[in-house]
Amino acid sequence: MNRNDLDRLLLQAEGSEASDLHLIAGVPPAFRINGDIVFADADALSAEDASGMAHSLLNEEQRAKFERDWELCISLPHSAAGRIRVTFYRRDGHPELSIRFCGERIPSREELGLPAKIDELALKTNGLVLITGPTGSGKTTTLNYMIDLINSERRCKVVTIEDPIEYVHQNKRAIVVQQEVLTDTHSFNRALIHVLRQDPDVIVVGEMRDHETISAALTAAETGHLVLATLHSPNVMHAFERITGVFEGNLQRQVIIQLANSLLGVIAQDLLPAVDRSRRVLAYELLVANGAVRNLVREGNKHMLETSMQTGGKDGMVLMDACLYDLYCRCLISYDTALSRARHPDRIAKRAGQEM
Repeated sequence: MNRNDLDRLLLQAEGSEASDLHLIAGVPPAFRINGDIVFADADALSAEDASGMAHSLLNEEQRAKFERDWELCISLPHSAAGRIRVTFYRRDGHPELSIRFCGERIPSREELGLPAKIDELALKTNGLVLITGPTGSGKTTTLNYMIDLINSERRCKVVTIEDPIEYVHQNKRAIVVQQEVLTDTHSFNRALIHVLRQDPDVIVVGEMRDHETISAALTAAETGHLVLATLHSPNVMHAFERITGVFEGNLQRQVIIQLANSLLGVIAQDLLPAVDRSRRVLAYELLVANGAVRNLVREGNKHMLETSMQTGGKDGMVLMDACLYDLYCRCLISYDTALSRARHPDRIAKRAGQEM
């Protein structure tokens, strides 16, 4: 198979409203549609098929890097499918691909199902906003929604550090400078060190992966910048553990104080199958850093954050279980889906008047 075959698959994926395309030797091309894997009505791919399509997307420099590192993630505009993010990896010594469709339009907050409080957090002038959740939970889409909102509302300079760039932002009221790791900068932490010299108002960190990146992001948030960042963790409480757990001793205490001082909010999210399986629905929990939350973070009482979220409705806070129950009551997700993603399934069952 060659580039023409890949183009046809990408067009088929677009027509099926797939979010991803997987090209794996030994099975037919596979689409992810509304969260489920669906195989194309085609023959299984051979190792040579997958390899040919992989190499058709790479230039010489990228091929050399993939041959050296055996792993590569790039984004590129494609005539058949718009902007795509392509992850290359090896299995049994042969290349395979996972392709994510980025889309050309950033949906509205209502289309995404995000809370109104997100707009308020995005338009703050300094502090740290974290977007967290598992892979494929829509973190990048939420992040780019916030960038687009800032771009539309503020006269400021936004600098993003991404790996790779998925949405390309055109300047509106703001100047948006997008830097890609391994194309424009060597790493997140090195870029963050230099980004402060670019006179930014807003700094966007595609992913906080290590203690250098986390430390630089917290320092930027403390020194008068708005910092938006994503993190891999399943919920709000684990996000704090992920941030503080990479530090030890006095450094950990310093980071906890920085976090308490700079944090604006944390949204943890997931995408769930709709009740009719026609699409996916956003479920989230939202922590807003009011005085009580800052004190809990500063004193290391993270286990009490859930209680603060439960009683913080007036500040816009929402627990995941409350969001799940609301989605179920609005007939957007099934009862079984709500229970399967709940932190405390018994509470949802009790509210729904059903036995576990």
